[in-house]
Amino acid sequence: MDVKLPELGDGIASADVLEILVKVGDSVAKNQGLIEMETDKATVTVPSPTSGKVIGISVSEGQTVPIGAVIVQLDAVAESSGAATVKPIAPPAAKQPPPPAAVKPAAVEPAPSPIGPARPVVRPAPVAPSFTEPLGTDAPAASVSAMASPERALGIIPAGPAVRRFAREVGIDLSSVAGSGDGGRITRDDVLLAVREASAHRPANTSVVAQQPSSTVIAAPTGGNRPQTLPGAPGQDDYGPVRFERMSKIRKTIAAQMHKSWSTVPRVTNFDDADVTDLEAFRASSKDDYAAQGIKLTTMPFLIKAVATALRHHWAINAQLDTENDQIIYKDYVNVGIAIDTERGLVVPNLRGTDRMSIPEIAKALGEMAGRVRNGDFGVNELRGGTFTISNLGAIGGTYSTPIVNVPEVAILLVGRTRKMPVVMDDDSIKPRLMVPLSLSYDHRLVDGATAARFLNDVIAYLEAPSRLLLAIA
Repeated sequence: MDVKLPELGDGIASADVLEILVKVGDSVAKNQGLIEMETDKATVTVPSPTSGKVIGISVSEGQTVPIGAVIVQLDAVAESSGAATVKPIAPPAAKQPPPPAAVKPAAVEPAPSPIGPARPVVRPAPVAPSFTEPLGTDAPAASVSAMASPERALGIIPAGPAVRRFAREVGIDLSSVAGSGDGGRITRDDVLLAVREASAHRPANTSVVAQQPSSTVIAAPTGGNRPQTLPGAPGQDDYGPVRFERMSKIRKTIAAQMHKSWSTVPRVTNFDDADVTDLEAFRASSKDDYAAQGIKLTTMPFLIKAVATALRHHWAINAQLDTENDQIIYKDYVNVGIAIDTERGLVVPNLRGTDRMSIPEIAKALGEMAGRVRNGDFGVNELRGGTFTISNLGAIGGTYSTPIVNVPEVAILLVGRTRKMPVVMDDDSIKPRLMVPLSLSYDHRLVDGATAARFLNDVIAYLEAPSRLLLAIA
C-alpha cells in the first residue's frame, strides 16, 4: 500500500523531508513514525497507517514534497484481534529491558533510529541543551518502575520525536534512560539528567582545541565552553574553508516574513521602563502558593495580563490593516503570542482569550504551553490567530531592542532584563528600584505615536500597581 503525505494544516501545500526514520526491509508497527516532515513553523512525524514491511521509500532527505504525494510503500499485514504480528523496530539493547537494579547513567553513544508517536505530532525543534548548568546529581531520579513500562516490554522506547531528536543531538542512547513521565515515558529532563551523569563520569579536558586550517571546530573560549562544530557540508570559497547548509523551510519562512515586515511596515519603537519593585515583592510572597499547585509563578503572567488588559482599551493596537480592501480590522478578541527561540528558528504560539484569563490561569496555561514546546506536542493552529506578540529578551540578557512587527499584527513588545537602578522618588530621595526595560515597536501606518505612548503607559501603570492589575476590568 502507498503511504501518502497527509494534510498538515490549513494553507500548507508542501513540506520538506527532515529525516527518514525507517529503511527498506524494516518491519513497522501501526502508528510507528516513518518520516519527519518540516512545515513553515513546525515539524510533523508521519506515522504508519498499519503494520507491515517497508518495501519502498519514494522521497529523500531535503526534498520538498507536495501534500498527497506518496512517500513510502508498505507490504501491509492484516490486523488481528490478538497481539500484534509485527514487532516494531527496536535497538538491540532495548529487546531485553534491564532489571530495576541495572539502571545506570546513559553512555554517550549515537542513538538508534527513533520510533514515532501514536499520532502525527506538530512540534518545534528542540532547544539545544545548556552545558553551563551545574553537573550535579541533585535532579530527581527516574522511578525504577519506569523502566518496566508496557512499551519497554514490547521493545518500544517510550519517547516522543522531539525527545528522540534531542537525545541524538547530545549523544544519548535512550534504551538505557529511565523515564520519569507518565507510564515511564522519557522526558527532556530525563535526557538532560543522563547528559549530566555522563559528563560527571567523563575525564576532564581543560585543553583548548586549536583551529586548524581545514578544521570545523571552533576553539573553546577561556570561559570553558565546549568546542563547537560548524553545521553543514564542507566546502571552500576564495578565502578558505567554509560549510554549506541548506536553508530549512522554517528559516526560509522566517526570512520571507521578516522581509515582508521590513519592506511594508514603517516601524517606530518607543522605549520606556517600568518599576516592578512592588510587583516582584508581591510575586515572591505568592510563588510558594503557586508552587504547591505545581505552577511556577514568574513575572511573565503579570506582564501578559497587563498587555492583554491594555489592548482592550487601545483597539488600534489590537487590529490589522487590510490594504487590499482599504479597511481596518479591529479584533474583538485578544490572543497574545509569546516568541520562543528554538534551534531552527523563532516560534510564536499564542494564548487565546488572554484578556478573559486570570493571572493564575495565565500562569498555568503558560507553563503547559512551555511544556508542550519542550515535548514537541502542540498544533499548528496554536501558531495562528495572534493579535499581539511579546518577546522576552531578558531571559537571555539585554535591555532595549527594536523588535520587528509580526505582520499582520501591528505591534510587538520586547521585554529586557530586569535590573536595579537608582530612581528619584517623589520626595526627591534616591532609592534602588527594580526596573524592567520595555521596547514597543508598532506599524506607524495605523498606530500613531500618541496611541502607542498611551498604551505603553497603561501597561507600565498595571505593572507598577499589582493590585490595580488584579482588579482591572477588561
